[in-house]
Amino acid sequence: MLNPLLVLLAAILWGMTGTAQTFLNQGVSPIAVATIRSAIGGGLLLAITISLRKINFRNWSWKWTVLAATSIALFQGLFFSSIRLTGVAIGTVATIGSAPVFSGVLEWLIWKTRPTAVWGLATLMAIIGCLLLFMNNGDESVHVGGFALALCAGVSFAFYTNISKKLMAQEEALPAVAMTFSICTLFLLPFSFENGFAWLGNTHNLWTMLFMGIMCTSVAYLLFLNGLQKISSSTAVTLSLAEPLTAAILGVFFIGEQLSIVSWLGLAMLLGGIVVLTIGGRKKRKP
Repeated sequence: MLNPLLVLLAAILWGMTGTAQTFLNQGVSPIAVATIRSAIGGGLLLAITISLRKINFRNWSWKWTVLAATSIALFQGLFFSSIRLTGVAIGTVATIGSAPVFSGVLEWLIWKTRPTAVWGLATLMAIIGCLLLFMNNGDESVHVGGFALALCAGVSFAFYTNISKKLMAQEEALPAVAMTFSICTLFLLPFSFENGFAWLGNTHNLWTMLFMGIMCTSVAYLLFLNGLQKISSSTAVTLSLAEPLTAAILGVFFIGEQLSIVSWLGLAMLLGGIVVLTIGGRKKRKP
């Protein structure tokens, strides 16, 4: 029961990311946000890892780490760009709502592991919930380009989860997160220079990025990878649907986004899918 709860806690922290980004000054590049977030999150953990001597660079699993860093770099860039175009609730729902399907397919194709019936039921409930929540676009039409970016972000997150499962079989969570996000920063950095980082001179922006880097990255991904060790990639990604659940609720209470009755029903379906997966997985492990 502990491992699913760790993933759920990670997803709740991720759900705060989109909302936190809306408190940054207008005009800040989404890629720059992803770069600074990764630099803070990965850099802090890398310093701790090196000080504790928990990493051996010579025998490190470089292949899986580079693949994980590439996936998460793509995910962050695509995700932050999508919510700028579609809004926090819809961008997050489209991204994380599509990820469980992509993850289940990838797990089947790459690792030859067929998803369970419980996962199928929970994912179906979650998809219905996402669709109901997605209907909450008021009088505004959904930005097609932003929606496409969100789906691509979902694919990237699914790849990251499946690759991290392989990485965690060889490395501990702390150095794995530290190395992944440090390399991710290097990948994102060349695309961040255009608008510069002068916006970090604003105290409000700096505190927002520290929260996103430490809590929504360092702490969240440590929880996620620790939880991922004893559950499947597809299960972990479905549990991550607590992220749009959190994002939608925060969007209502802190940003002023409006949800209809149908959308609240969608949130209930999302929560139901998470409960089914958590309880169903627990019952399966007991025998």
